[in-house]
Amino acid sequence: MPALTTARLRCSPLQAADWPFFLALQQNAEVMRYVAQDRSVADIRDAFDARLQPWRPGSTHWLCLTVRDAQNGTPLGVTGYIHREEDCAEVGFLFAPFAQGKGYGYESLRALCDFAFAEGGVRRLTATVTVGNIASRNVLEKVGFRLEGELRENYFLAGRWHNDWLFGLLKKEY
Repeated sequence: MPALTTARLRCSPLQAADWPFFLALQQNAEVMRYVAQDRSVADIRDAFDARLQPWRPGSTHWLCLTVRDAQNGTPLGVTGYIHREEDCAEVGFLFAPFAQGKGYGYESLRALCDFAFAEGGVRRLTATVTVGNIASRNVLEKVGFRLEGELRENYFLAGRWHNDWLFGLLKKEY
């Protein structure tokens, strides 16, 4: 899997050396507010290790890319996708608080979509966002994802049920 590059970013496959950054993201309450409840270090490590496996289009595990500042190599976040069907994949992204609101999510998601549609054999990309996560919704819509629906009481988080927004983007619309 080659690195994806933009004017400001380099998105490259997750490496073992990215563990401290990945752990910090996963343990940051602000980052994880709409994503997941507190998890043990062992559970986070299992998720990390699963993302270290070599990936190629059609793999059944997450393509996980570390998003870095192209000039100084500072890790900013992670992005990637997982195939849910042969030609359909779900995207996801997380960014450190210091990197939020600067367009990195948009820029890296555009690069990911470019790759998925041009080289990844993907016809349709989806995203599931917990209702209330306006920042993620805005990033998806700016890239061209359309809100396709809302699942009521679909996700149990922080002691209560939440609705999920469902987004989709077709290759022919991109």
